[in-house]
Amino acid sequence: MCGIAGLALRKPGALNWAGRALEGLHHRGPDDQGWLAWSPSAAAHRGKTWNEAQGLVLLVHRRLSILDLSELGWQPMSSPDGRYHLVFNGEIYNYLELRQELKALGHCFRSHSDTEVLLAAWAHWGTACLERLVGMFAFAVLDTQEQSLHLVRDFFGIKPLYYCAFAEGVGFASEIPVLLELPGVGRQVHPQGLYRYLRFGLTDDGAQTLFSDIRQIPAAHYLRLDLNNLQLTEPQRYWQPRLQNPLELSFEEAAEAVRAQFLENVRLHLRSDVPVGAALSGGIDSSAIVAAMRHLEPGLELHTFTYVADNGVSEEPWADLVGQAAGVQAHKVKPSASELVADLDELVRVQGEPFGSTSIYAQYRVFRLAQEAGIKVMLDGQGADEVLAGYAVYGGARLASLVRQGRWLEALAFLRTSRLEPALKDTWKSAIGFLIPASLEPLARRLAGQELAPPWLNTTWFTERNVQLASPRAAHGREVLRHELLQSLTETSLPKLLRYEDRNSMAHSIESRVPFLTPKLVELLLNLPEAHILSPQGQTKAVFRRAMQGLVPQAILDRKDKVGFATPEQHWLHQLAPWVHQLLDSETLGRIYPIQQTAVKEEFAAILAGRKPFDFRVWRWINLIAWARAFHVQFN
Repeated sequence: MCGIAGLALRKPGALNWAGRALEGLHHRGPDDQGWLAWSPSAAAHRGKTWNEAQGLVLLVHRRLSILDLSELGWQPMSSPDGRYHLVFNGEIYNYLELRQELKALGHCFRSHSDTEVLLAAWAHWGTACLERLVGMFAFAVLDTQEQSLHLVRDFFGIKPLYYCAFAEGVGFASEIPVLLELPGVGRQVHPQGLYRYLRFGLTDDGAQTLFSDIRQIPAAHYLRLDLNNLQLTEPQRYWQPRLQNPLELSFEEAAEAVRAQFLENVRLHLRSDVPVGAALSGGIDSSAIVAAMRHLEPGLELHTFTYVADNGVSEEPWADLVGQAAGVQAHKVKPSASELVADLDELVRVQGEPFGSTSIYAQYRVFRLAQEAGIKVMLDGQGADEVLAGYAVYGGARLASLVRQGRWLEALAFLRTSRLEPALKDTWKSAIGFLIPASLEPLARRLAGQELAPPWLNTTWFTERNVQLASPRAAHGREVLRHELLQSLTETSLPKLLRYEDRNSMAHSIESRVPFLTPKLVELLLNLPEAHILSPQGQTKAVFRRAMQGLVPQAILDRKDKVGFATPEQHWLHQLAPWVHQLLDSETLGRIYPIQQTAVKEEFAAILAGRKPFDFRVWRWINLIAWARAFHVQFN
């Protein structure tokens, strides 16, 4: 895991931004650093300490050593013939298998790093190598013969890669703040993105960031830059999850296939030359990962890291149960509201863009705890909820599927049983949201008190900027649940969660791995019959629960609730009411013209008094203020 950055200039010149990039990405790779400068008229220059070199292309790398800790894994890495130069962030888990395949094709290797395997694969297959990879990655590869630069991002967007145009060329980096250091890159907010964040909590979907001048390579895309003109074109997709006719597998056959693929994923994700730990909430997903780690490597010194809520629902007993069964060394952290306030500015700076709730702070503290324990690699259950129907909204999607298909008796039976499942709340209301025609959605939202333009939004500001005040929900076909899972995976849920995960882990120089997210496992789960995922009895993750029988403690598999890293946000905000009032009275909010300051203050007072329900909109106001203050965001 590393940090990467670089420049492609319109003409050879000074590359002194490299020094700021190396410093700004230090936390992503504290073990080593390197740079390479290239121009067509001279040989490539490289080094560790920046020496104010000049050139047409710059590649910058900060190293967190995980595989092959020797100098042979140093980057930027060049092909033996000097044609290709690579900077790479991530891990290629099947690098050993690819290495053997490439050796049979005549390639020789000096190191034992996955970076050298990736470079050889690119040299041999070009972009066709991408679908052969099992891993998480963001990389830039310079082809000096073709005079092109490719920016590439992994299948799900686990690893970040941002880019922008500026007066002298194009820049790219693992994190947004580094690009804000380039001359002329503005800090103007992107209006449509801001609306989607404030109203629906959405970020990170698609190519646009909340800074108008900065974009990201979307998941499963690459961007090719021609160094002769640097014209920015749209990134090209190289893979996408396929929804096919449901696989004709019985429930037991599906469970066997899921178990085999999941264990294979965990086996590959355990490849490391440094100690590996795991985030453990006590839920099914993280418990399965910990149990699989112990099953695959009985002698592994296994450390787990758990967040404990200081008020409200705590999963600590469940985490303890799993920890005892797996024989782990358990570490726990219990953050308070006052600690959140103390760490907020740093958390906002780390994330680079606003985030959805304070649960991100719980995750941040878990990674801090892991760093203090000397762990450099962590396994995490991110992505499981999006492919196994782990959220309450999926109950409504399944009910809508049954209605769309005319299976009325099954729909009625599912509605009855889902009422008994704590993880499925208000299934019928959620189903209406999927079934109602798009033309009636604004009216339905007003009747439910969920307006597309609530009174605290300055609708004039948005409409003047041609913002569409619309729901992000897409139209689905007859299989509503499968299509909703796909949208969650690619747009509405997973992309932002992966950004939170990457920034929180890398802020503490930790590589976080997510074994649920490989194309093979995801496509298997997406193409199972819906009833295998969300059972007729309303049981979420049904096939995975069956697949983990005998591996995960039965009490965990029988759980009906869902908590995760859920902070007691409502309790905290009541505790912190004076601090929140101070923020809402601040001059910073007064300069955030898309929000009606007076209306927001009235809304918060009504929430505290119990006249209006609490939801995450309060946190979005707070977070937006902190983000605007930290990055001097412009709203005019």
